[in-house]
Amino acid sequence: MNKNISRRSVLKMLAAGVAATGISGCTSHLGAMTSTVTRGTKSHRDNWHKTHDRVWLGKQYWANPMEDWRVVNGSAECINRGGNRSVHSLTHQIAHLDQPFTMSVQVSRLEQNSNDGGAGIRLGAKSELNEYRSNCFVQQGYDLGIKNNNLVLGNNTVPLMVPVGNQDITLTLTGAPQSGAMALKLTASLTLSGKIIGTLTHLTAASELLGNVALVSNFSIPSVTYENAPEDKLGARYKFSNWTMQGEAFSVIDEQAFGPILWTMYSLSDTLTNEGFVMKLSAYTGPIGEQDNQQLELQVQRDNQWVAIDSQVIDHDGWLATFRIANWDETRDTPFRVIYREKHTDGTQTPDIYSGVIKANPASEKLRMAALTCQNDYGFPYQPVAQNVEKLNPDLVFFSGDQIYETHGGFGVIRTPDNLAILNYLRKFYQFGWAFKEVMRNQPTICLPDDHDVLQGNLWGEGGARMENISKDPSASVLGGYIDSARVINMVHRTTLNHHPDPYDPTPTNGISSYYGTMLYGGVGFAILADRQWKSGPERINVAVGETGQDEDPFYYNPIFNPPGLDLLGSRQENFLIKWGNDWRGHKLKAVLSQTVFAAISTHQPLPDRFLKYDFDSSGWPASARNRAIDAMRDSMALHICGDTHLGSLSQYGVNQQRDSNWAFCTPAISAGWPRWWKPDSMKMPYQNRPAHGLAETGEYNDTFGNKIYVYAVGNPEVGKSNNRYVKAHEKGSGFGFITFDSRNLTYTMEAYRFLIDVADSKASNQFPGWPVTIHQKENRGNNLIS
Repeated sequence: MNKNISRRSVLKMLAAGVAATGISGCTSHLGAMTSTVTRGTKSHRDNWHKTHDRVWLGKQYWANPMEDWRVVNGSAECINRGGNRSVHSLTHQIAHLDQPFTMSVQVSRLEQNSNDGGAGIRLGAKSELNEYRSNCFVQQGYDLGIKNNNLVLGNNTVPLMVPVGNQDITLTLTGAPQSGAMALKLTASLTLSGKIIGTLTHLTAASELLGNVALVSNFSIPSVTYENAPEDKLGARYKFSNWTMQGEAFSVIDEQAFGPILWTMYSLSDTLTNEGFVMKLSAYTGPIGEQDNQQLELQVQRDNQWVAIDSQVIDHDGWLATFRIANWDETRDTPFRVIYREKHTDGTQTPDIYSGVIKANPASEKLRMAALTCQNDYGFPYQPVAQNVEKLNPDLVFFSGDQIYETHGGFGVIRTPDNLAILNYLRKFYQFGWAFKEVMRNQPTICLPDDHDVLQGNLWGEGGARMENISKDPSASVLGGYIDSARVINMVHRTTLNHHPDPYDPTPTNGISSYYGTMLYGGVGFAILADRQWKSGPERINVAVGETGQDEDPFYYNPIFNPPGLDLLGSRQENFLIKWGNDWRGHKLKAVLSQTVFAAISTHQPLPDRFLKYDFDSSGWPASARNRAIDAMRDSMALHICGDTHLGSLSQYGVNQQRDSNWAFCTPAISAGWPRWWKPDSMKMPYQNRPAHGLAETGEYNDTFGNKIYVYAVGNPEVGKSNNRYVKAHEKGSGFGFITFDSRNLTYTMEAYRFLIDVADSKASNQFPGWPVTIHQKENRGNNLIS
C-alpha cells in the first residue's frame, strides 16, 4: 500500500466502494464454496470474441500448458506445434449418458506440417477419479476433428471433399442416446459458405464419453516438452473460436470456474510498533493482457456497507496484487472482498468478486495450526487432505514448501526466456491454489518456497549465487546455487511470500530477495526461516550427491564432510534467531517455521531396501552449521515445524549431548513423491533410551553426519502400488500435521494425520503410530519430561 496515497485517491476509492455495494456478477461466498448443478439446456459459447489479447484464456477454461496458448484476435491460438495441447472446459462435463448434446467449434490451421496431428474436440477426458480438476491433465479420450485432409471421429476416418488448407472449418457434433450407447454424428463445413465437406457417424459406448470436454491441438501426436522437441515430433498449429455446447447430457457447475481472481492468501501480525497489527493480503489473477484492467480493489465490510480501503496495480511478474494495511482492527472478524472489473473489447465490464473473512487475532489461549508440505501432483487435487483441514478449521495454515514439482501438469520445465519461465512456473503454482484456496480463504497462511518451488531437484542456495556448469546438472539436483535468473526466483518469492509480514532484513543476496522474519499472532511468536538460501553447496567438499559414502561403513562418521566455513542458515539468520529468541513481548510460546528438519532422519530411499548414507539435501548437513543453528534457537524454547522429507517424524535435537535442545515436528507430505524410510533397526544402528511407548525405529541415535537425534515417532510409508491416486498417496505415508499451542499450560500438542481418513470420526488409526504427543515448552531446551 502506498502510504502517501492522496486524499483525492482515497475519496475516489471510497466512492467506488459505495458504488460496489450494488455489484452483481461472479462472486465467491464468505465461507466454503457452494455449487449449483444444472443441465446444459442453455447454449454456452466461449467469450474469446470479446476478450483482449492475452495468455490467460478465461475463468471457464484450463489450458495445457498455459504458456502455449494465447487469446489472439478473438480466438484461442496454440503457439506451439507440440502434441496434445488442450483447453478444457471447467464448467461443463458430460455426466448424463441418457441425454443428448450438441457441440461445435471453428478450427483454423495456422501452420501446415506433413506430420499434422489433427485438431478438434476431445470427449471423455477423465482420471480414475473422474473429477473435473484431475481430468484436466489426462492426455487421452475420444478424439474427433480434422487431420491432414480427413475428418476423424474416434477410430473412423473419411476424406474431406475439398482441400482444407488454411480455411476456417466448423465442426458440429451431435450425440443422441441409443440403448445405453451414444450415436455420434460429426459434420465439417466451410465456415464462410456453410458448405458441408464431410460427415461421419459412429455408435460408441456412452461410458467412453463421460468426463471433461476439451479442444485439442495435435490430438494424435504425443506431447513433448520444450527440452526434447525435434521437428519430427511436432505437428501443425491451430486456433479455435466460437466453441458452443448445449444439451442435458452436460452437468453444468458455474462455480467450477477459476478466476479472474484465482485465490487469496493473507497474514495478520502484531508489529509491536505504532503500526499495530498489519494485515497483508495477496490476490492472484491469471496472466492478463496489456489492454485488460490492471487494478484490483480491496473492500471491507463496515456497518453492513462495503468500503474500499485500497487499490493496487497487478504485478505482471507473477500477476498478483498485494495489499498492506497498518493498524488493522484485530479484535473482530472482518469480511473482505477483492474486486476485479474485467474489461471486454466491446466496452462492457464483468465484475469478479472474491470474498472471505480476515479472522480476529485469536483471543483463546489455544492457537490451532495446520502444517502441510510437499504436494506431488500424482495426488492432485488432494481432496481428502484439503477437506480434512477445512473440517478442523485451524486458526493458521502453514505450507512449508514444495507447493509444486517440476513434473506438475506435464510438459516439462522452461528455464529461458524469463517470460516463458514465469508462465511455466505459474501454471504449476496455480494447481496449488486450485486445490487449497478454500483452506486459505479465511485463515492466515504462511507459505515458504523450497527447492522444487524454484524448479530444482535440490537447492543449496549459496547466498543467492547463480549455478555454474549448468550443463553438468540440467535437473538442478547436484550443484550449488540457483539455476534460474534472479528475476524468476524473485517472482517465485513474490507469489509465495508477498503476503507475509515484512521481512526482518530485506537486503537481497546476489539480487535475490531475502524473506526471513517474524509473525506474532494468537499469542505465539513465529520465526520464519529460509533453510536453503544460504546453505553451502556440495561442491565445497567435492562430493557426488547420491553416490559419495555408499562404500563406507554405515556407522563411520567421516569428518571430511564437516570442514569449517560451511553454512546452513548463514550468519544473518543465526543472529536474527538469537535476537528473536530473547524477545518475549506479546507472547509466551514460540515456533520456528522452516523447510526441513535439522537432521538426516532417513536411512533408505527411494526403495525400502536401498540404504543411502549421506543425504546432503537434509539440514543435518553441514553438521557444524546445523549445530550453530540449534544453538541460536535453543533459548527461544521454540518448537521447530517443518517438512520436505516426505517422512513424518517427531524428534528432539542434541548438540552437546542427546536431548539438550529443541523438538522438531517434520510433517507428512500432502502427496509424497520421492519416498524415504527411517529404518535404523534393520541395520542394527546403535541406539539408547527407546521411548516408553516401545515403538520400533525410535530412541537416541547419531545420524550419518554424526548429529545427535532422539526420534520419538516416525511415519514410515509402504511402497505405493495402487492405481488410485488417493490410495497410492495413503500407501506412501502422505497426510498432514496439526499443532495446538496452549499459552496457558505452555504446551504443544502435535498430531500427524494420514491421507485417506476422516478426521471427524476421531479414530486412533487416523494418525501415524506415536501421535498425538504433547510436550512442555521447557523441553525445547532440554528440560525433558516426556520419556
